[in-house]
Amino acid sequence: MSPFSEHELREADLRVRTMAAPPEQLRAALQQAEGYRNFLTTLTGLLTVVFVLKGQENLSKMTTGPRWWVIGLLTGAFLLLLAASWLMVSAVHEPPGRKVETDARRLLEYEVERAESVRWTTGLARWMGLVGVLAVSAASLITWIFPGPVT
Repeated sequence: MSPFSEHELREADLRVRTMAAPPEQLRAALQQAEGYRNFLTTLTGLLTVVFVLKGQENLSKMTTGPRWWVIGLLTGAFLLLLAASWLMVSAVHEPPGRKVETDARRLLEYEVERAESVRWTTGLARWMGLVGVLAVSAASLITWIFPGPVT
């Protein structure tokens, strides 16, 4: 015997059908992408502040090899985080002037394609954000491990 009443099961079935519909799938994907976009923006700002406050003040004191590693890692990290943020903005907001679909079949096809595009872009941006965070962390560690000659 089920712990749920027939009424509860019918309502759950209606909710599942609503959630599986293309417009709802698109709405959910856009909402998720917007959350990741906000996260990436905050993360980029936080990492910038942490590195500026906790990193070595003057990279010129470091030996040549570690200094260039830090510069390369930071440059790559911030480019990755900037690109990931741009991808997330692109996922959430379409280019201006896009034609509104008036055909019902084409609208449903668009919603399915757009939801998939948003999910793919969000996944790519998440990985880019992770690699960016790891690069900033590695750069910060290098400044602590190889601070340069002690005078």
